[in-house]
Amino acid sequence: MDNFGLYVILSGDPRRYEEIAGLCVRRAVRMLQLREKNLSDRPLLKLAQRLAKITRGSDTAFFVNDRVDIALLSRADGVHLGQEDLEIATARQLAGCLPSESPLRIGLSTHSPEEARLAMQCKPDYIGFGPIWDTITKVRPDPVTGLAPLRQTLSNALCPVVAIGGIFPENLDEVLDAGARNVALVRYLMEHSNPDRAIVDLQKRLRRCGIL
Repeated sequence: MDNFGLYVILSGDPRRYEEIAGLCVRRAVRMLQLREKNLSDRPLLKLAQRLAKITRGSDTAFFVNDRVDIALLSRADGVHLGQEDLEIATARQLAGCLPSESPLRIGLSTHSPEEARLAMQCKPDYIGFGPIWDTITKVRPDPVTGLAPLRQTLSNALCPVVAIGGIFPENLDEVLDAGARNVALVRYLMEHSNPDRAIVDLQKRLRRCGIL
């Protein structure tokens, strides 16, 4: 998988998810993840199915956070796993039990260069790395990494690395200068009054850096 630039994560307000998913398709955002912790299984599956329908056939790949079963049943393009979730090998084994036009892609969260090194031995399609700075988008956030561990991880990367955690337009250049080519600005996008304008502006900045 090549670098893809902007990584949009749907989190916080489910009422906006379908609107933002549509904007991602319209603006050719290549990666979209559903990270919703407050819905029970049935409404979560229905939501994932609606989002997958929006992105299907577009340039936007749709990933479900944590839940391999929901990803498979909704016909998502992939699943994003945390360190406490199923191992990648197990997720692939489950995915192989269902017929599919294409293999389930898998991303994995990492929080240190050592975790990243071990993760890449499992050959994920990409890894997330962070939180780079303080974040309130998780109830129990992992310790802040800062930029030096991000640089170290990027220097040894065998797959795309998504920088995440506390990233906003005002500190985005620091992350890009550290070598990041894939970024997630979760709270900034989800709380923006005009998410379409926010996506366009971020894509312009990434293009100026030669990323998109």
